[in-house]
Amino acid sequence: MHEEIRLRFPVDAEELSRLHTDAFAHEFALVPWSERLERHSRSWAGAFVLGRLVGFVHAVWDGGVHAFVLDTAVASDMRHRGVGGRVVAALLEDLRGLGIEWVHVDYEPHLEGFYRKACGFGPTRAGLLRLA
Repeated sequence: MHEEIRLRFPVDAEELSRLHTDAFAHEFALVPWSERLERHSRSWAGAFVLGRLVGFVHAVWDGGVHAFVLDTAVASDMRHRGVGGRVVAALLEDLRGLGIEWVHVDYEPHLEGFYRKACGFGPTRAGLLRLA
């Protein structure tokens, strides 16, 4: 399997929306990803196998030195092969080169091993409030 990692690549909204649907097991909704990423994200990374998008992550930012990891997604047939770790690592390296000093991520307890061990995030206390 030859995997290619691309940074800040032109995003196909339907392709990324389908990956997101697969990764998060929700109903398909076409999201205007290009507009969203260009407006809010400092960087994004994708993993491609034979031209197919199989992994994705992006980081929104505050316009300064803080960024926040969102939407880490791996195609269901590509999980447990290191794809997620590689796209996150590529994203973090790109953010470092762009002058980002702090990167935050929230995750559910079952993803702690991935984010803490595979990606190197340390523990922190945070609060969460659902508004809807």
